[in-house]
Amino acid sequence: MKREILISAANRETRVAILEDDQLVELLVDRPDVKRLVGDIFVGKVDAVLPGIQAAFVDIGTEKAAFLHASDLVYDEDAADDDDDGEDEDDDSDGDDGAEGPGGGARRRGGRRRADAPPIQDVLKKGQDIIVQVTKEAISTKGPRVTAQVSLAGRFLVFMPHASRVGVSRKIGERAERQRLRELVEGVLPEKSGGVIVRTVGEDVTRETFERELQTLIAQWKRIKRKTTFARAPALLHRETSLTRGIVRDIFSTKVENVQVDSKQVYNEIVDYLKGVAPELVDRVKLYEGTASLFDKANIETEIRDLFKRRCDLPSGGYLIIEPTEALVSIDVNSGRFTGKKDPEKTILRINLEAAREVARQLRLRDVGGIIVCDFIDMETKANRDRVLQELRSHLGRDRARTRAFAVSDLGLIEMTRQRVRQSHLQSMTEPCPTCHGTGRVFTPETIVRRIERAVKRMAAEGKRDPLLVKLYPEVALHVLEEEKDLLKRLQKVAGFPLELRDDPLLRPDEFRLVVKGAGRDVTQQYAVA
Repeated sequence: MKREILISAANRETRVAILEDDQLVELLVDRPDVKRLVGDIFVGKVDAVLPGIQAAFVDIGTEKAAFLHASDLVYDEDAADDDDDGEDEDDDSDGDDGAEGPGGGARRRGGRRRADAPPIQDVLKKGQDIIVQVTKEAISTKGPRVTAQVSLAGRFLVFMPHASRVGVSRKIGERAERQRLRELVEGVLPEKSGGVIVRTVGEDVTRETFERELQTLIAQWKRIKRKTTFARAPALLHRETSLTRGIVRDIFSTKVENVQVDSKQVYNEIVDYLKGVAPELVDRVKLYEGTASLFDKANIETEIRDLFKRRCDLPSGGYLIIEPTEALVSIDVNSGRFTGKKDPEKTILRINLEAAREVARQLRLRDVGGIIVCDFIDMETKANRDRVLQELRSHLGRDRARTRAFAVSDLGLIEMTRQRVRQSHLQSMTEPCPTCHGTGRVFTPETIVRRIERAVKRMAAEGKRDPLLVKLYPEVALHVLEEEKDLLKRLQKVAGFPLELRDDPLLRPDEFRLVVKGAGRDVTQQYAVA
């Protein structure tokens, strides 16, 4: 598979595009006015401890207090060693290849508090200082999520000062190779210094390189700890690396054909970094100096523009409808204009297989997280349903974020989850429409006219007799002129006072204003209740 990274840097925005076989699969955007917190380490002050949900709120200096669950506290691991065989560590150690790198690798299995761990109220008290790391950005009405199980990411290793074991990324498939890497790192890890995860790009790294990076990460943690002696909570102790450097650190390897950069400054930063950690990759970094923009040359600007559309077309003629909601994201698969030839089951299978591939790509591209429900076209045979599920899981395996897809349900749905560390592109790059407030719908002109009628009747019922000016959106006024010419006469007869209609292009499409002409007083809120 051909893999490329394109980096376009400007003064107010840096965009990173990841392409697989010349197709855009991932987009990351960094702007100076929107701080990226994931991976940052703070000394925070406990605001509140909630035993009922085994969680605490920690002030780290953000607008909303951060959420800390009991499963993310640091406990004595030695007490649990007798209960664990160590093999499951591999299944838990892929946080290094997640959407951000640090902050995810040290979580305990399943996010659950150990059965023998003390309740959170026995560990934390209000007003207590605690070192935490951000694992999820503030999303919607929720503040950031943090963990006390801090981790520091290097290129080849993730160092976890509060852990005590060596894990290996499960994306390194061979068990023998994982065991070799585990033993290699155990040989250079100082006793009682912490735990380590070997990252996917560390597969072919020498013992000396592991040792050098480990010493760097341990020294970095010691500097962070020293800062806590004079820092007053809440305070930032460590800032995660920049977007471009993080991408190079986490993704760039021999499996990536090239990195193209359109900024001389960013190009030099990447080259200087690679000279220290992976000099063999320097030749794969290219400075783009063309007249057309880098993204235009790669023909991906159109795809970026289409990120926010509900409809996503498939090659066969079918299409997806992607609907984000507060609780989950629903994806509906439709056959569209594709009708196949003879066998309807084969037709449906082909559309569903295409949809499975596109669903996995769209989730990465839109950076959608949380609960996702996919409604594929119903299939008769279990073999075909399993084939679609396998196709979906296969393409989700390319995702850097942790994903999990469950078997097809009795209703023919595939339910899945995707790791969410920040707002989706839809949430971060758009805002609700001021007219429809995010519903995507506005009242029809006829509905608006009926609301005006009810408002005028309310005024008449209260005995009001002052002349009234009704301001309408031009399209609604046109509807009155063309469809309800007798409206004004009819309303004046019912109300018993003069009425005047006037269009106002400054109003929203489903908005109107009731103004008492003599006093110029707006009474819309008083009478237009429905």
